[in-house]
Amino acid sequence: MMWARLMVGVGGSGLGLRASRDGLLRVAGVGCAGKQQQQQQQRQASSAEAASKKTPLFDFHREQGGKMVDFAGWSMPVQYKDSHIVSHMHTREHCSIFDVSHMLQTKVHGKDRVKFMESLVVADIEELKDNQGTLTLFTTQKGGIIDDLIVTKTDQGYLYVVSNAGCSDKDTAHMKTGGVQRCGFDVDLEFLDEALIALQGPSMSRVLQEGLKEDLSKLTFMTSTLATVFGIPGCRVTRCGYTGEDGVEKLLANSEVKLAGLGARDSLRLEAGLCLYGNDIDETTTPVEATLVWTIGKRRRQNRDFPGADIIVPQIKAKTARKRVGLVSTGPPVRQHTPILGPDGKVIGEVTSGCPSPCLKKNIAMGYVDAAFAKNGTAIQVEVRKKAVPATVSKMPFVPTNYYSG
Repeated sequence: MMWARLMVGVGGSGLGLRASRDGLLRVAGVGCAGKQQQQQQQRQASSAEAASKKTPLFDFHREQGGKMVDFAGWSMPVQYKDSHIVSHMHTREHCSIFDVSHMLQTKVHGKDRVKFMESLVVADIEELKDNQGTLTLFTTQKGGIIDDLIVTKTDQGYLYVVSNAGCSDKDTAHMKTGGVQRCGFDVDLEFLDEALIALQGPSMSRVLQEGLKEDLSKLTFMTSTLATVFGIPGCRVTRCGYTGEDGVEKLLANSEVKLAGLGARDSLRLEAGLCLYGNDIDETTTPVEATLVWTIGKRRRQNRDFPGADIIVPQIKAKTARKRVGLVSTGPPVRQHTPILGPDGKVIGEVTSGCPSPCLKKNIAMGYVDAAFAKNGTAIQVEVRKKAVPATVSKMPFVPTNYYSG
């Protein structure tokens, strides 16, 4: 299993790794099959797959029994031979590999790179230490969320930005026209065509350490380093993730490690209380409504110098009419767009994400409710199949996170 020599990516309690596509292809063995085999695989691909973009690991996913689906214009594995539940629990108990190469990766060069990025996001990028990253938000002048992204301030003279695949076109346009052209910053944008892999789970550090000279115990949550990973030089390893587990993007031929797809990734992130752009946040939601005030830097709040600040900052004290909350229930599963009802049966909100929790053995969801019903422990209802089902407002994350702080 040659691809077991590569990946390091960070998530939740995890790490992340970025490498050149050529390097990943060599190590992962993608493209190592003979020409005839590759051509046969291409002929077998569905028309939907043919129309979708493919990561460097596309052929490998198919060889491993990956069920490929279109996701944000990319052909991605939703699951492998193991069921979604098995993959989910393996990640919680051991560690799993996720191909996240579809995400938009950007390097921001130039002397005005920090000022440029701060003209678009709510975070205090200036205060970040070298090789430290933060989750932040692109916001509109009306206070809506264009996308959520991670910005890392590297010691190599550039910012490393990772944002959502589904927003790649508008994020690219926003960075090009929203900052560079409008404000005349001394900035150069480099859009990367490189692989990005996430290794997530409690045994991530032990598994990955075998392929690194660097001591992973010194790499804490949301920090990053350049390293040689299992013989592949120039890999950026970042300790972060989207599952609530310790993670790093890396691959290993190890019984601790299994492949996991989009299905497990979605249920894992929901248990961790993490938003999915397009479901739980979008341009109609503000950071305050979405309970993401913590992403707004203190200095940025005081100066009100980010897009939409005149709308967002007053909301912090004045509160908002609605709020994103967690929900738990029993009975039939709760899905996106499920109406949320008050005790009197009147609609007070809507579910934005929901699924049965493999860890908790009950239904979990998140959604927006009228602020009067947002307190944890509040008894409400959800309308499933035209029937009112009891539910309770719950704190998030639903499952405790395992981010590594040293």
